[in-house]
Amino acid sequence: MSINIMDIVGRVSYQCDILFRVIDIREQNGKKVAILYGEDIRLIADAPIGDLIAISPSMRARIAKQYHSMEEQSLQLFRQDVELIKQKQEYEATDGYSKMLSYFQMPGRVLHLDGDPAYLEKCLNLYEKIGVPVTGIHCNEKEMPLKIGQLIDYYRPDILVITGHDSYSKAKGKKSDINAYRHSKHFVQTVREARRKVPHLDQLVIFAGACQSHFESIIHAGANFASSPFRVNIHALDPVYIVAKISFTPFMERINVWDVLRNTLTGEKGLGGIETRGVLRTGMPYNREHHVE
Repeated sequence: MSINIMDIVGRVSYQCDILFRVIDIREQNGKKVAILYGEDIRLIADAPIGDLIAISPSMRARIAKQYHSMEEQSLQLFRQDVELIKQKQEYEATDGYSKMLSYFQMPGRVLHLDGDPAYLEKCLNLYEKIGVPVTGIHCNEKEMPLKIGQLIDYYRPDILVITGHDSYSKAKGKKSDINAYRHSKHFVQTVREARRKVPHLDQLVIFAGACQSHFESIIHAGANFASSPFRVNIHALDPVYIVAKISFTPFMERINVWDVLRNTLTGEKGLGGIETRGVLRTGMPYNREHHVE
């Protein structure tokens, strides 16, 4: 069976452990090589066409069902967290329920830059389910450093997500060498450019990185949260759970890093960060008649 662009495939040499989408087929040293994007994992890879096998619809559905179950579990846990935050805010806003005050909440606004349009769509659907105000923009990882300053000026976000695809190549150098990574240096450059615009860590909260990204360099560049401390793969939706927690945490509260990581699909091996303030603000009074959607 021939392999074509946009086919869903697995790598035989890796026992088809990850599903990939073929995004390009190139000629290298007289052999055909496919450029692959992970279907649920933010990993970019390449492989000889001969090492690929097309994944049947039934097998794809079975694997997708497993991921869907994980995603639903994380979403349920996250919603429980948000409900607890809301209850606490209601208690404080009404002076221990002693006053009949109506109030409104303004979650942090997110600007999400993603190198993969399919992942961006998945993330936007999840943001909508959770109720996070977001602007999503598809942008090639190499172009992100050039565009981020203008985007921050225009959208003025509270939270910035810089993500897409990445990977570490042992053939290119040690894990400590940022040049051995596909897009880590572009994420680092983008974070630096963002920090030129908004230097303060609590005025613009930044998540950056993808699968196997150079965590330490991204954090030192100015990100609050990043991937991947143990150079493991991260799930496509993990950035959403990170920033949604920040978006719904009151700005007077500090976020415990573990509280942010525990409801992600990857956990602390793939994600990490530094102590950060929340960005949710509560106001009053709330006039339902004049409420703007």
